[in-house]
Amino acid sequence: MAAALELLNEEGMDALTVRALASRLGVKAPALYWHVRDKRELLDEMSTVVMRRVTDALSGIAPGAGWRDDVAAYARVLRSEYLLYRDGARIFSGTRISDPEVVKAKEPWLARLTAAGFTLAEADDALDLVTAFVIGFVIEEQERGQPVGADPDRYSLAGRDAWLGDGAELVKAAGHLRDDGPPRFERQLGVLLDGLAARPRR
Repeated sequence: MAAALELLNEEGMDALTVRALASRLGVKAPALYWHVRDKRELLDEMSTVVMRRVTDALSGIAPGAGWRDDVAAYARVLRSEYLLYRDGARIFSGTRISDPEVVKAKEPWLARLTAAGFTLAEADDALDLVTAFVIGFVIEEQERGQPVGADPDRYSLAGRDAWLGDGAELVKAAGHLRDDGPPRFERQLGVLLDGLAARPRR
């Protein structure tokens, strides 16, 4: 898995295959297929490694003043771990965690949320929503951070304004307000947590 994550960092998600990994490890592909049947299983194992790191990082953080602090801490750790790897958030989408201990680590989070008045369904939804937000945010963040190669003006705001032409002044102004990275992450995370907090508790 360490070699797979190195390959991901160097080549990206699209170049990550079981055969490419076998070549990196100096073995024939059939030998590696004994351990991982296909790319989906490889991604399952890679995402498990990342989530194990998330679990370990969270175990070193003392519980916050309330559920909101705890969930925010989870979101920040998740984002920081995904950002360690090129396409780090993409490898997680649709994967299945293969280590039961990592899955069991969700238990105290559900316990904290239900103790704060969430139903079990609401607590599970809250964690799913925050995870989905972080995955989506980091995918966009990493895509925008990729080398643009032959199209250095791909994300040029001036070029976008010229392309839009006359009108759409609010759209143009909103584009110039964009503050990628931590400020935008914290603001949007706050909106999500506000929404969860606004739901009536039992």
